[in-house]
Amino acid sequence: MSVKIPPTVGRVVHYYIYDAVSGTYTGPLSAQIAFVWSATLVNLGYLDPNGKPCSATSVPLIQDGEERPKGHYCCWMPYQVGQAQKTEQAEAVAAAAKKGFHS
Repeated sequence: MSVKIPPTVGRVVHYYIYDAVSGTYTGPLSAQIAFVWSATLVNLGYLDPNGKPCSATSVPLIQDGEERPKGHYCCWMPYQVGQAQKTEQAEAVAAAAKKGFHS
């Protein structure tokens, strides 16, 4: 099951930096959403591999189940995806129970 988590300022994500020369990624790096352009594009404050604060603008936010691009991107941590799935399942059970109760 794939869950879409809406981005909000302050949320932590994993950030991957793409090296076009080697075709490899550095990451995951710890990042925090600093600004939300849309459901799929955010600005980040992140720590480089040495712990130095850096920033990145207009970073694609890739949701669970979506293909990773050839370029920089960020995504939710596996724990966050798991929690969102549990919440969605619990809400579905509650809605079904409420519907059955009021029928």
